Amino acid sequence: MAHAKTAGGHLQVPNVQALSQTWNQSGELVPARYVRTEETSADVVVAGCALPVVDLGRLLDPRSSQEELANLGSACQQGFFQLVNHGVPDDVILDVKRDIAEFFRLPLEAKKVYAQLPDGLEGYGHVFVFSEAQKLDWSDMMYLMLRPVESRDMRFWPVHPPSFRTSVDRYSAEAAKVVSCLLRFMAADMGVEPERLQEMFAGQPQTMKMTYYPPCRQADKVIGLSPHTDACAVTLLLHVNDVQGLQIRRDDGKWHAVEPLHGALIVSVGDIIEEIFFIYSICLEKILSNGKYRSVEHRAVVHPDKERISAAMFHQPRGSITVEPLPELVKKGGGGARYKSVGYAEFMKRFFSAKLDGRKGHLDHFRIY
Repeated sequence: MAHAKTAGGHLQVPNVQALSQTWNQSGELVPARYVRTEETSADVVVAGCALPVVDLGRLLDPRSSQEELANLGSACQQGFFQLVNHGVPDDVILDVKRDIAEFFRLPLEAKKVYAQLPDGLEGYGHVFVFSEAQKLDWSDMMYLMLRPVESRDMRFWPVHPPSFRTSVDRYSAEAAKVVSCLLRFMAADMGVEPERLQEMFAGQPQTMKMTYYPPCRQADKVIGLSPHTDACAVTLLLHVNDVQGLQIRRDDGKWHAVEPLHGALIVSVGDIIEEIFFIYSICLEKILSNGKYRSVEHRAVVHPDKERISAAMFHQPRGSITVEPLPELVKKGGGGARYKSVGYAEFMKRFFSAKLDGRKGHLDHFRIY
């Protein structure tokens, strides 16, 4: 039976959490639409990827700031790093982890109350499904607009667990503070006036994608989240439980499994900042920085008998800005701009209308050859 197509172009698909609860107890093979062996069988995965570690406390300390700034710049050029001493209170992190996990434990009918509307992305469901023949990810997600506060549509904010709204709001505020600091130091590293970035990120646009990856007893045949780069500026990734699954693709073409540090936040440089900032895992990295910072392809795999839950906080520029290499960086680097100028709204429209397929067809679409 064909699924109804949303106005935004996405198709409705079965709930994977519900599917896994029945399928994992059966002796059947993985449903064909989730089988990705043509991708996974040829992949080489390297265990124990050690990401660079950046200390925000040292960045903020005048005695160590310059030394740590060099460390930050090097980390951004690799595209991913772990942020320690980030200043987000332990109780804020524990509360949001608890409430996200409890939401995904609700009965399916209770979660469907917050299902995406036919013409929108917010809410509980899936994105990036465009055809009946397309292979599917082994995951479900909840997507929320968080900042500016007036952009929130409270229809999609769960009232169960009762503390969910408060805990997400508190974490949103703390994450925005962290990213504001990082952007300021990224600007310093790139030789850009901080005011330029503050103007681009006025209002601190922020969205949150909470993803539930059910266990799969044939985990080597499925992918939790398809390879992609983030179409934002900076992404903060929070591991809600202790099951890992994030993998990043290095220059050697191999997938490297990330081992998060306890208490750290994982930062990803997004497409917008690619060579000048990092993260919207994250969003627009290469264009603004003209290729110095890197937006790195990544994916998520699943565990054979344990659920995995993560929460990605995407930070974007204002929707009205033009995404283009900063003139001072083009002049400094020589050789001209490497990316076309494009309105941010157009950039995101292309991102959400394209299947997650790594760098092809999205960021590379704007590259000048």
